[in-house]
Amino acid sequence: MSGHSKWSTIKHKKARMDAQRGKVFTKLIKEITVAARTGGGDEDMNPRLRTAIQAAKAANMPSDNIKRAVQKGTGELGGVEYLEITYEGYGPGGVAILLDTVTDNKNRTAAAVRHVFNKYNGKLAEPGAVAWMFETKGVIEVAKADGVEEEALMLAALEAGAQDLTDEGEVFRILSSLESFSAVQRTLEASYRFASVGIEKLPQNTVAVDEKDAPGLLRLMEMLEDLDDTQKLTANFDIDDDILARIDTD
Repeated sequence: MSGHSKWSTIKHKKARMDAQRGKVFTKLIKEITVAARTGGGDEDMNPRLRTAIQAAKAANMPSDNIKRAVQKGTGELGGVEYLEITYEGYGPGGVAILLDTVTDNKNRTAAAVRHVFNKYNGKLAEPGAVAWMFETKGVIEVAKADGVEEEALMLAALEAGAQDLTDEGEVFRILSSLESFSAVQRTLEASYRFASVGIEKLPQNTVAVDEKDAPGLLRLMEMLEDLDDTQKLTANFDIDDDILARIDTD
């Protein structure tokens, strides 16, 4: 399905957020810091920073942590200098993989990424080899547990400029173009609590992965996700739910 990320769905189903919170916060702090460094510390004038701060709030990050991350980005507080590097590659079954990293040591990150791809039957590719298969979208998730009515949410989202709303089990997932993302955010945040919000690279088309390749692919994805410098990870695979049910993804 265009605009759908099977990896995002799998991560939701197998997430252990309490245990992972430290790592989640680290990623969010890096994103806030980089956003403030590149676009300034005023979230009203910096859409990327606004989105990063909303994502941090959705993850229940303390406001002091958010403030310090912004100040590190603007230079008010000392901090490390981060680089943003995107890696492209292939996994088992010919799946295209995009890995966005934020690092203070590009040689360390490159070596770690290369090691994981080589060890888990993946292959690094040249820049541009697979990026064209993905499109960048604004993504907002609203938890069903909050008693949200799908029809009302869909109407509000579409009127604000969203492109689509899908039922992802525990959350409603709303997609929008980058141009309308800020307007959708501002409209929905007045009435709904976001379970997550961010910018994602989503596959325009997907590759069906069979039961032979699925375990190896998921292992590769897990190992890439676990790298310290990984910020965002996406791939264009689709695995049938019956196959997933037979695979131990814990």
